[in-house]
Amino acid sequence: MKIAIITDTHFGARNDSAHFDTFFQKFYDEVFFPYLDTHEIKTIFHLGDVFDRRKYINFSVLRSCKAYFFEKLRERNIDMLVIPGNHDTYYKNTNEVNSLDLLLREYSNITILESPVRLPFGSKEYLFVPWMCAENEEQILQELETPADLCFGHFEIDGFDMFLGTKNHGGLNRTLLSKFEMVLTGHFHHRSTDDNIYYLGSPYGFTWSDHNDPRGFHLLDTETHNLTFIENPNIIFHKIYYDDKKDQKLKASDYRKSCVKVVVVNKTNYVKFDKFIDGLYDNEVLELTIEDDLSEYDAAVNDTDEVNIEDTLTMLSDFIDNIQSDKDKDKLKTLMRTLYVEAQNLDS
Repeated sequence: MKIAIITDTHFGARNDSAHFDTFFQKFYDEVFFPYLDTHEIKTIFHLGDVFDRRKYINFSVLRSCKAYFFEKLRERNIDMLVIPGNHDTYYKNTNEVNSLDLLLREYSNITILESPVRLPFGSKEYLFVPWMCAENEEQILQELETPADLCFGHFEIDGFDMFLGTKNHGGLNRTLLSKFEMVLTGHFHHRSTDDNIYYLGSPYGFTWSDHNDPRGFHLLDTETHNLTFIENPNIIFHKIYYDDKKDQKLKASDYRKSCVKVVVVNKTNYVKFDKFIDGLYDNEVLELTIEDDLSEYDAAVNDTDEVNIEDTLTMLSDFIDNIQSDKDKDKLKTLMRTLYVEAQNLDS
């Protein structure tokens, strides 16, 4: 039996952004449901954080996600088992009030697992664990003492990456999950694996922390426990390294309704650069950040007859020129300039 697993869909993310909602829909229309149809998948596990806001829902977003996700499940007679994640629960100390129970009662094909439960799948037994809070912590820890073939949860586990390159310190000790062949979990949006624990990641990106980090959903074979990743090819965060000393074929239309960062490596033709930026605005980019090096202006202000202060890039360039190496020094200078410009614009 093949089961699709998805997690952290966060319907209503980015302050109920209609543009992001359209981006999410593109994934379900073009990737998710076509795959389920082709492979005749009739069961889905959702591992929590179905909705983004814990305390309320935007009705426009609710109507939209019902149309492109929940109604499509019902039309196809697809059963979905879902556990509440922390974003699905109103209170932080109990899962009793949750958006899944309140918003999805009309769907007989959706089963909400609000408490830890063991369910048989063929000859296997699977343990499903909702978000752990003060009210259910003791019960969950007791359940984790008894092995099952697989464990599905929405865990915050110590030592795993929350985002690419950013580790979580605190949360559940992974040794508590050592009794299971595989632990498949939502919560952190970055896909990662260590020993028997698999963070499956979100289907799409939400912030710049998700840039250049593959997203999608998974397919589980209940007989072999093979886990297959199906990547979402749609990207909403784009970083452009603008260098008009190279023969770049940049088309503003490729970034329509996306979030764009332009890192200026070389800009010698200001008219051409402005035309490209205008083209991005014409294509309704959602966010546009331009990371440019202004040291040439700083140097003009700081340099006097008494004091001659070299700007950082000049010092780096001189240093590279003096290196005893057969490597392409122009290429190295371009790399250093790119890193310098990005470092100047890092968020605190």
